[in-house]
Amino acid sequence: MTIADHTNTELVTVRPMSDHESFDAVILGSGQGGKRLAWHLARAGRRVAVVERRWVGGSCPAVACMPSKNVLWSARVAHLARQANRFGSVTGNVATDMTRVRERKQEMVEREISLHLRAYHDSGAELIMGSGRFVGPKSLHVELNDGGARILKADHIVINVGSHAAIPEIPGIHEARVLTHIEALELDYVPAHLIILGGGYVAIELAQAYRRFGSRVTIVEPGPRLMSKEDTDVGNELDRILRTEGIEILLRTAATSVRGISGDAVEVKTRTESGTRRLEGSDLLVAVGRVPNTANIGLEEAGIKLDSLHYVEVTDRLETSASGVWAIGECAGSPQFTHASIDDFRIVSANMLGGNRTRRNRLIPYVLFTDPPLAHVGLTEHEAQRQGRPVRLAKLPMSKVLRTAATDETDGFMKVLISSSDDRIVGFTMLGSEAGEVMTAVQTAMLAQLPYQALRDAVIAHLTFAEGLGALLATVPDQGSS
Repeated sequence: MTIADHTNTELVTVRPMSDHESFDAVILGSGQGGKRLAWHLARAGRRVAVVERRWVGGSCPAVACMPSKNVLWSARVAHLARQANRFGSVTGNVATDMTRVRERKQEMVEREISLHLRAYHDSGAELIMGSGRFVGPKSLHVELNDGGARILKADHIVINVGSHAAIPEIPGIHEARVLTHIEALELDYVPAHLIILGGGYVAIELAQAYRRFGSRVTIVEPGPRLMSKEDTDVGNELDRILRTEGIEILLRTAATSVRGISGDAVEVKTRTESGTRRLEGSDLLVAVGRVPNTANIGLEEAGIKLDSLHYVEVTDRLETSASGVWAIGECAGSPQFTHASIDDFRIVSANMLGGNRTRRNRLIPYVLFTDPPLAHVGLTEHEAQRQGRPVRLAKLPMSKVLRTAATDETDGFMKVLISSSDDRIVGFTMLGSEAGEVMTAVQTAMLAQLPYQALRDAVIAHLTFAEGLGALLATVPDQGSS
């Protein structure tokens, strides 16, 4: 069953173009923040419509967050099966059935679609499958996927159109039919040699996954290290972990041309510090960043301004330059995480009702779902230095966390930044098993503005990864040190 099979006439109604329909709110795009806003308003008795061109629940449950983590988990299981002898389990040859990996992922997607359709039905919000475009202030023209069109007007319109994978202008790259994260999650075979352009979050997650499925993997990164937005020690440790698993990493290497077809055979010509190098592979994945989906949706017709990077300009209240029009999620420049979009929903829903909630000073964590995972909240070491903010640093190798003596998960480290002017935690990074769960405990302490000693001296259950927080915080330098 495909996503299109779910868009029945109960949800999509064809009407004459002259039939202008009025709503209390219309949300353009069904991403996390938008759909939650629609359900919330509809349950409160508002007449609400969501216009979505392709994915019933937005990209997160269909082609991004949840499907990717589903596939990453399958890759981790394959990796553990190959390592079973280390732990006393005897196994035979381990092979990956990518058809089954894909089926398992799609089964989850189908469940999510059903849950979303039920939420629309139960809330009373209307889901309209089609492509929306502004044709004036607070007015959208929608070309329906099933044919026909509708014109929708609303007191409030919310732009929630997200972003898409950027494809760099490299000769031959468009003809090569390259993979983005979407197509990479649809493969029903293990690529013989997967070449990946980019060394950021998506690139690293998928590089490790496909290496564990059995692919030869090469990462091509123009910069001097992986994960350029992270502290140097984070990028270096991830580099070491990936190389240990057999991933080839080419730093200071830029792709200059592409030949062939991804899925058959591709050749990537690169420029390195030592000259030209040609890479031959079976598949090519591009993961070099994101572009907001703000083109060709008529924003100029509604007086909605974009910034220099084509994101919708918004205030801290998420208001656009047009009265009654809001923007949330990635297209509004919010951090590219589902949980940030959900918080955007809270901001807009409160402000629509006369509140004054903003996105200033919010504490947004994130997790990279490698194995081990990387989790971070607050300031990085580099950001503190750039801001000239004095901090005290403590760092603990994961090998010093007692839990790892039982699990052998000794890669990585914990790192904490403590304000030099008081004892509050201002940043935390962990590259290690269960990093996201441990980070959440630190985030809670930061939200409560607790002194670090409260967490240091807490009685944390033994034998857990979080227990390492006590050992980490015990090494914080005294106040006045940096």
